[in-house]
Amino acid sequence: MNKNELILYHGSEFVIEKPEFGKGKKHNDYGLGFYCTEDLDLAKEWAVDDTRNGFANKYSLDLSGLKILNLSECATVLNWITVLLQNRVFSLKNDITKQGREFLLEHYSLPVSDYDIIRGYRADDSYFAYAESFLNNTISVQRLSEALRLGNLGEQVVLKSAKAFGQIRFLGYEIADSAVYYPLRKERNMNARKEFLTNRRGSVSPDDLFLVDIMRGVPEDDPRIQ
Repeated sequence: MNKNELILYHGSEFVIEKPEFGKGKKHNDYGLGFYCTEDLDLAKEWAVDDTRNGFANKYSLDLSGLKILNLSECATVLNWITVLLQNRVFSLKNDITKQGREFLLEHYSLPVSDYDIIRGYRADDSYFAYAESFLNNTISVQRLSEALRLGNLGEQVVLKSAKAFGQIRFLGYEIADSAVYYPLRKERNMNARKEFLTNRRGSVSPDDLFLVDIMRGVPEDDPRIQ
C-alpha cells in the first residue's frame, strides 16, 4: 500500500459509494464529517443493531496534501475534551461547570477548522460519561486520561474538509451480520462501562487534579496534565 494511502471502513445500514461533504450529524464527537475506522471488525460492529444487518463500506483515502490533526498523539486530554465541548451536548449542572466549560474553550481549544482530517478516540456513551464527570468535577484529569485507554473502543478517522472528501475512493463493501457483530458491539460497550464504573470508584490521590484546580492556575506544562 502506498504510504500516502489509507484504507478506511465506514459502518452503516447503507452502502455509501460517494460520501457527501456537508452531510451527517453536527453533534458527533468532532463535528460534522464522515466517520471511519481502520479496523474492519469495528466498522462491522458500528454498522449493525440488534434487529438488522449492516455494511462495512471500504475506501481508499489519498492523504496527499491533507492536513491531519491526530488528537491521540499531539494533544492533551484537555484538548480532546475541549473538542468534544465544541460539538457534543453536555449537562452543565451548576455555575462552576459552566465556568469550567468557558475556561477550557478559552485555554485548550485547537484550530480544528484548519485541518482536513481528525484522528482521535471515539467518545461512545461510556467515554462521554467520563468527560461529563470531569466537567462536573467528580473525576480528576488523571482518571479522564486513563479512561481513554480503557474499554478498547477504538480510534476514528474523520473527514472534515471538501478537499478530503474529494480524495476518498469507494472500494466495495462487506455485509455485517447482526447475529455475529451486535453481541461483540454490546460486549465491547459493556466492558467499557464496567471499566468506567470501576475506575470512577477508585480512591483520590493527593496529586489528582480536578477541573476546578486547573482553573485556579495550574501551569499548562504541568506533567499531570500532559
